[in-house]
Formats: sequence, C-alpha cells, structure tokens
Amino acid sequence: MARQAVVGIDAGTTAVKAVVLAWDGRQLGWARAPLGVTHHGDRVEQDMDEVWSAVRDTVRSAVRQAGDSVEIAAVGVTGQGDGAWLVDADGRPCGPARIWMDGTAADRGARWEADGRGALVHEVTGSSLFPGALPVLLEQLEADYPERLAQAAHHLNCKDWIRFRLTGEVATDASEASRTYLDVAAGKYSDALIEGLGHQRFRRLLAPVLPPASPAGRITAEAADATGLPVGVPVSAGLVDAAAGGVGLGAVRPGDAYLIVGTTAFTATVHRDSRDRRAQGQITLATGLDGQALACLAPMTGAPNLDWVRRVTGLEDSDWPEVEQVARTAGPGAGGVVYLPYGSPSGERAPFIDSTASASWVGMSVRTTAGQLLRAVYEGIAFTLRECLGAPVPGRVLRIAGGSASSDLLCQVLADVTGEPVVRSTAPELGARGVAALAMVTGGVAEDLDAALTALARPTDAFRPDPALREPYDQQARVFAAARDALRPLWPALRELRTEAEAPPSVSPATNTSSTSDLSDTSDTSDTSDTSDTSDKAESAYDADGWETL
Repeated sequence: MARQAVVGIDAGTTAVKAVVLAWDGRQLGWARAPLGVTHHGDRVEQDMDEVWSAVRDTVRSAVRQAGDSVEIAAVGVTGQGDGAWLVDADGRPCGPARIWMDGTAADRGARWEADGRGALVHEVTGSSLFPGALPVLLEQLEADYPERLAQAAHHLNCKDWIRFRLTGEVATDASEASRTYLDVAAGKYSDALIEGLGHQRFRRLLAPVLPPASPAGRITAEAADATGLPVGVPVSAGLVDAAAGGVGLGAVRPGDAYLIVGTTAFTATVHRDSRDRRAQGQITLATGLDGQALACLAPMTGAPNLDWVRRVTGLEDSDWPEVEQVARTAGPGAGGVVYLPYGSPSGERAPFIDSTASASWVGMSVRTTAGQLLRAVYEGIAFTLRECLGAPVPGRVLRIAGGSASSDLLCQVLADVTGEPVVRSTAPELGARGVAALAMVTGGVAEDLDAALTALARPTDAFRPDPALREPYDQQARVFAAARDALRPLWPALRELRTEAEAPPSVSPATNTSSTSDLSDTSDTSDTSDTSDTSDKAESAYDADGWETL
C-alpha cells in the first residue's frame, strides 16, 4: 500500500531545498542545489530560470529518493521575500529578478522618507521602508528599465514564481503581500497606499491574495514531466520563508515567539492581529492564519560576530566545541566585559536603525582573558535579541532555529539573559517543513494545521534559565544599553575613520613603475562592478543557514 507524503520546497537566496515528508514527519527524500547571485555594484539580481531549474532538479531527486511506493498528496512552496520578480503575459521573465539585497533604490527610499511616502508605507503595511521593498523598487526599475515595466503583466515573488511554473496559476499570500501594498489590518491591497504613492499604474501587477493553506493551482503535465510530481496534485498558496520557518517551529498561536540566528538574526512574535505593532525598524507580516500577524525585527547581529571573534582570539583552527569551552571558562557576565555586537559593515537595522553602528568591547583591563572576550560576544548577541523580543512574557517559550542555534552555549546564554526557556528544534529544513504542514491541510492529509504540526513534530532540546542569573543579567543588560547609547554619538566619526583607513592608498603616476602601465594594454577597465556569481554563502559560524530575506 502506498504511503501518503507531501513535498516541501524552500527556495532561499543561495540554495533551493526540497523534502519529501511522510504524514508522520519522517523524511523520505531530500535534495539541495546552489543558486547564483549576481552583483553589479548596488544592483543584485538572480536568474529566474535558474531558480526554476534548481527547483525542478531538487524535487525530481527528492521524489526519486522517496521511491515509487510513496503517493504525493500535495506540495508546499516557500522562498525568499521582497524584490521584484516580473513576468510578461506569456509567463516569461522580464529580465532577471531584482532580489531583496538590491540597493539601487536606496536614494529614492531616502527621498520617500523625507517627503512622507515612507511614513505612509509604514502606516499601512506596518513595516519600515527599505530599498528591496517592491513599491520603491518598481519605481526605480521604471526609471532604469522602462521597457521591462511596459512588458510586465505580473509581479510574482520567488515562491509564487515557482508555484506558477508548477501550476500555471498566478497567486500570492498575505505574508508576501505585506511587503508590497497590503493593508495588514484589512488583509487586502490598500487603494489609499497605491494612490498615495502615485502607483495606480502598478496595480495590474499585483497577484490575488489567498490563504496560505488553500490550493493555488495543481501540477500541470509539463511540470509533472519536469519534476516527477504527479499531474493534478494541489499546490498550497504557502508563506514567505521567515513566516514558514515559524510554522515549522510550531509558533502559530498568539503569544508564541521564535528566533532565527544565522548570518543575520530574526525575531518574531505572533499577535492576534496587526494593531499597534509599529516599532521602528519593525516588519509586520500578516499570515492569513485567522487574522494573525507577525511582529518581526531583523537585527544584523548574527554569526559573523562569532566567526570574527574566533579569528581575532587565535582560535580559527579550533572547532566550535573547543571555542565554546574557552568561552565557558569566563563564566556568566564575562568578567564585566560587555560586547556591542554591531559588527556588520552596513550598520544596524533593529531594534534601532543606524548605518554607522560599530562593534566594540567595553570594560576591559590588562587582566581580561580570551575566554572573557569570547563569552562577551555570545552575551552581546543575546542582549540584542532580548531587546528585540521585549519584556519577558510569563509562560512563554522561545523557539530557536538557524545555523548558530546549534551552539549549546548561545542557547543557554539566551535563556539566562532573557529569563525565558529556549527550545531548539532538531528537525532539518524548517521552512520546507512549515509549508509541508500547510500542504498536508491542502491535500486533505491533515484536518487542520494543528493536526499537521502534531504529525510532523520532531524531538527538541530545551535550555532553561538559571534563576540565580536573572538579577545579574538584568543589571548587565542595563549597562549594555547605557554603553551603547553613550557611544552612539561617536559612531559617525568612528565610521569615517574606519572608511579612511580601509581606503586603498593612492599611487602617484610618477612613482608607478608597474608594467601594467603599458599603453598596449587595451582591456576595458571602465566597468569596475562586481559581477561575480556567488553560488553559496561564505563559511559562517555553525554553518549558519538562517532565513536571510528580512
């Protein structure tokens, strides 16, 4: 007798992953394929056909691994959010996708913030404006490539493009639409926002918004031939990857909170609705699940801080358990050393926005040890996440995922700093599992989402806070915030000094005797843009693989 199963597809920025899951949560098949990201200065693009090819290959491989005895009941898709993914009336890409990392609209976004349009976006969508958001990016694309906008018939986010290739149907969900023109309180596109931005001409591009577990098309014969999926199988509307990861972690009820700590960090709290969730730098995502909304913050304070401190303390040849053993010698409080984890070259975006933010240790002396420096970095990351999560909530459990969540020390420090239990999932591919749970509902395998999550549940690791550390860490959290606020006025000057120090030295033509000055060299060096094709992330702490869209 055939076993029923569902397929979950997760198309991140740098890789596509596909899983086949039995109804009891067992993984029957898995495959992964890298994706290229092309950088031309501030312009960051992705080949839409390459994304589809990676999906086609990974799904076919995962289904083949699962075997002929498996009956696929439904498919769920998630992927990176934001950006502009434009297709014409025939469903062909209007050029490469501009992805969430694109910075070409930064100056335009600054003008929107100055003239009030940024405030309008924030009021309606609950999210702060950023260059990779669709409204400002469409206006930038129209200026740079008017022919693409004239040709475009639909905007499809990454997962919606994949579903379109699987089913031929145009659709999206509330979590994706929240970052476009959606009134997150009403759950529909806002005419007031569209008109306030003067974007009536773009309304034709917006896809219908469907509930995440509803069927949004069925596998076509062409897609079945390409992927090995059965013809006619339903595909759910799905969720953006950051929201799908929360479902995979089981954070689906009001009050639930979860964290993803990878290359950057991400915190989200489930609210009954979107009212009064308007903090600076916040991302508000309507989920389409009973009117709920996610209040999200995405600080830059992730794994690169840990990678960096391992190098500067001379431990880059040590594995992570050895590094953590050194950090544990310091004990809670790191001997009074406090680390401000704002090491990202682009500054910080949550719980405050400051492009000049800088990392530093404070409280050191000549007796400070390497272990204290290390421990302070773990604690600094935890203090930032504590700020993003807000005050502890009695009875709340913090669910955690992402590459850096594999660190026992980070999980325990986070529990002690926040005073809340931390639960780490042991299940792989949580984004794909999240949309697989939705697909179980879509395909009738599970009665509702609760039943699907119960079936897919995997063992977890729990880290409980030490009550004796609550008061010392509360005190240190106050010192952390005070030290940061005291240094903030100096950050612009410090950033300027660093920029000057990092600038390449100028070379006088009179003293340059390099053979490269030969005038017979006719190579064109006018375009100095970086056009490298990056197929995967640089090595990061604990193979940090968080959801990097937000």
